[in-house]
Amino acid sequence: MNRIIVALFVIFGLSSCTSKFQKILKNKDIDYKVKIAEQYFEAKKYRNAQELFENVMPFVKGTPRYEELYVKFANSYYYDKDYDNAENLFKTFVEYFPNSPKTEEVEYLRALTYYKRSPKAELDQTTTNKTILTMQVFIDAHPTSPRVKEATEVIDACREKLELKDYKTATLYDNLSLYRAAAISYGLLSDNYPDSKKSDQYKLLTVKAYYKFAMNSFEDKQKERFEKVTTEYNDFVDRYSDSPLLPEAKKIKQQTDNFLNNKK
Repeated sequence: MNRIIVALFVIFGLSSCTSKFQKILKNKDIDYKVKIAEQYFEAKKYRNAQELFENVMPFVKGTPRYEELYVKFANSYYYDKDYDNAENLFKTFVEYFPNSPKTEEVEYLRALTYYKRSPKAELDQTTTNKTILTMQVFIDAHPTSPRVKEATEVIDACREKLELKDYKTATLYDNLSLYRAAAISYGLLSDNYPDSKKSDQYKLLTVKAYYKFAMNSFEDKQKERFEKVTTEYNDFVDRYSDSPLLPEAKKIKQQTDNFLNNKK
């Protein structure tokens, strides 16, 4: 019985709120609706704010407050985590108001909408790449902006995610004994992320993968493929002569030399 009473109160309360909001929507006083929309926005009731802003925007277009209200309209979607709609509104704002004092903020927030939609490393990274592109465009357009530091940090985070995705792909090939594919993938990691803390590790994994590829090849192909191991080892030494991984690389080189000497 008590549950039924509580449920009735909830239903009545929701109905009352809906009725009140509909009355606001139907009110013909634009200033009043703008005021209520801003109150909803400040109270973080973004769905209500969105509906009211959308209702009043055609009536305030061309007025001095249009830009400010448009940004709040877009932000109501951003803060509501509806990043698709937020991105579209931010993009439209920049197209309509390229010289607005708010353009810098809006361009940054637009780039952030891609970052917010960037998925786990295992998934497709189209939005991650889009984040890097739009953040770099922002930095180039606003090099003195106080947001440049944050934008750079976002780019670094995205690159780390792309690096992780590529590493997972390479290790998958390795675990599946697809050693040539693994070697190529590890090599690309080393080349594409030269500033990574793991760059020497990727190069060592390249050497190891080519070694395993040679070891598991038909005899008539082994000499050529072990020579590839030597080439990759020499590249490792040239690039990472101070690496703590050098002794491990030397061990593989010694095993390769032993094989090649036995074939003479």
